[in-house]
Amino acid sequence: MDSSLPLQLCYVRKSTAIINRWYTLIHSTALMALVYYRASFLFQNPENRAHKPASPWLIVFAGELILSFIWLLGQAYRWRPVTRTLFPERLPEDKHLPAIDVFICTADPKREPTFGVMNTVISAMALDYPPERLHVYVSDDGGSSLTLYGMKEAWAFARSWLPFCRTHGIKTRCPEAYFSSAEDDEGADLRGTEFFEERKKIKKEFELFRERVMRAAENGGIGDKSISGDRPPIIEVIGAEEAEMPILVYVSREKRYSHPHHFKAGALNVLLRVSSMISNSPYILVLDCDMYCNDPASVRQAMCCHLDPKLSPSLAFVQFPQRFHNISSNDIYDSQMRSAFSTLWEGMDGLDGPVLSGTGFYMKRVALYGTSIQDTSLTELRQTFGYSDEFIKSLSPKYLPNISNGGDSLSVILKEARLLASCQFENQTKWGEEVGVLYHSVSEDVVTGYTLHCKGWTSVFCVPSRPQFVGSSVTNLNDLLVQGTRWSSGLVDVGISKFCPFIYGPLKTSFLENVCYSELSFFPFYFLPVWCFGTIPQLCLFHGIPLYPEVSNPFFGVFPFIFLSACSKHLLEVILAGGSIQTWSNEQRIWMIKSVTSHLYGSLDAIMKRISMRKASFLPTNKVADSDHVKLYQMGKFDFRISTTVLASMVTLVVLNMVAFMAGLARAIVFGNWEKMLIQVLLSLYILIMSYPVIEGMILRKDKGRIPYSVTLLSIVFAMVFLTLGSVVLLY
Repeated sequence: MDSSLPLQLCYVRKSTAIINRWYTLIHSTALMALVYYRASFLFQNPENRAHKPASPWLIVFAGELILSFIWLLGQAYRWRPVTRTLFPERLPEDKHLPAIDVFICTADPKREPTFGVMNTVISAMALDYPPERLHVYVSDDGGSSLTLYGMKEAWAFARSWLPFCRTHGIKTRCPEAYFSSAEDDEGADLRGTEFFEERKKIKKEFELFRERVMRAAENGGIGDKSISGDRPPIIEVIGAEEAEMPILVYVSREKRYSHPHHFKAGALNVLLRVSSMISNSPYILVLDCDMYCNDPASVRQAMCCHLDPKLSPSLAFVQFPQRFHNISSNDIYDSQMRSAFSTLWEGMDGLDGPVLSGTGFYMKRVALYGTSIQDTSLTELRQTFGYSDEFIKSLSPKYLPNISNGGDSLSVILKEARLLASCQFENQTKWGEEVGVLYHSVSEDVVTGYTLHCKGWTSVFCVPSRPQFVGSSVTNLNDLLVQGTRWSSGLVDVGISKFCPFIYGPLKTSFLENVCYSELSFFPFYFLPVWCFGTIPQLCLFHGIPLYPEVSNPFFGVFPFIFLSACSKHLLEVILAGGSIQTWSNEQRIWMIKSVTSHLYGSLDAIMKRISMRKASFLPTNKVADSDHVKLYQMGKFDFRISTTVLASMVTLVVLNMVAFMAGLARAIVFGNWEKMLIQVLLSLYILIMSYPVIEGMILRKDKGRIPYSVTLLSIVFAMVFLTLGSVVLLY
């Protein structure tokens, strides 16, 4: 290795940055014209505005201000987008590479099938890295013996799988993905008959491995008990004696009903402490249980940043994008999350770095400890980290645990590790408050990453040509909205806590980075303007009351310009990311659906938790693929088998817009008042076009995923009640 050559290079996308900045300037100018037009209404002569009810006008103006403000915050992402080139071939020799701990979290074998989790485990064990420097930990928050059994079976299969991958240079090292794809077999005819014979043998071993795990799952585990009851900590090290294999560690932390466990954040903190006793690697890879390693080189890609002398001193983590293997060509639910991973995170990488995104990141261990042990007394360290002197010793970078010899040393280490995994260990400490993964939100990744940036750490976003981590995305509307509600609740948790970016971060991190976090924290508040624009203009349209300038007014062009400007910029970003007009329309539709459902309910959930009206909860995203859901998803049809409360919200808005559009259209034809009502008619028309899948589910479809007639009738009643009461309250 030539130490004078850089391990990574960062390039500013100048043309994109220039387009973004000009767009921000032009669009902002149009928004100022809109604000001027609305504000001038308030200063008109009372006689001139007597025919215009003030309440709907003010509500729409408030919605426009909120929408404009969140949009303005979002332009920080686009100020300085960058890309990176990595040079893993310039890394030092294997013997000089730092050790890596891999953390994989699972919570419920019913929602997260054990066989899929074990494929993720095996892919992590098969990373292209010296095996003696690689350690894989699995946190089983369900306390299921099925998971432990699956890990032992996975390790046994990995003894054959890992040598096969290393010998033949297999890239896809998740066995299930490898055997279901022909990608790695390209050019296999040049490998000779020995490769095919060995592959056939390995495939047979894999099928036996799958059969054993699936049979155990069907039988309810190996003597499994309830996963929801109290239980002691269980820690088991698998394969400590094998020098050519990474060690595998099963961790089931203690659970007591009387003690809060803080969901995934609590599990990661336990892994952080337990791993310090067993391996204490300076870098940590965190993976969701379904997010397998698709490229064994990801660890070397990450080390290009962590070992780069210019980046390393302040670099906390390297974030890779999430990719998914079960996305349909249509992607009606926007499950690929293009906006985050193709626009927003790349933009933040040009500032202080992207948001911590829950999975697929390599974290520097010392960044999570939040303090330096230098010049810190033992008493202070105990108050911060807990009363374990062995753990406090591990805070020193020179601390190197040794479990390879087994025997008494291993038993002593495991005894201390069980103490670190107990419920009461964190009592009267700063775990989850100042050190480790923070507990202040169910979106523990966002608040943890934000505080790291506020402490002066940076992060990096890497997007190699081959996806580094691939998982399962949601393929039905119910799971999408449940997941969206949880994420929205977590983001608003941050926004209304002491970590509110408007208050906590202005003096602690760069201005634009803090603006990005501000937009992220209050992004769910989009539900306010969307609900406003989906109801108030329609109510006024139904009664023939204009809320927008007539066609002959000089300010008329401002409103369609703002709409077309925003849509065109969104479409440009989609096209540059390899999408299509269909991708654009799907993203628009899902943004609207989430705004009126999951963003609304998630924000209310966060507010209710803040005022102690309910407790925090966490439901893992369902990883079990239902054939009916998948069939509808692949056909490009929405599956409306969701909560009646959530479904009625969507359908009521659609019914309201249908009634208002027909009434407004009829009024315009009969009375000829097109000039005054044109924008409101077009707004309802646009909402109905975007809502076509809902209309189809109400009227045309007959399959199981249609909208029930009872929900349609209920929504019609709600819409009529709104039109009646709204007429009294807002208009008169």
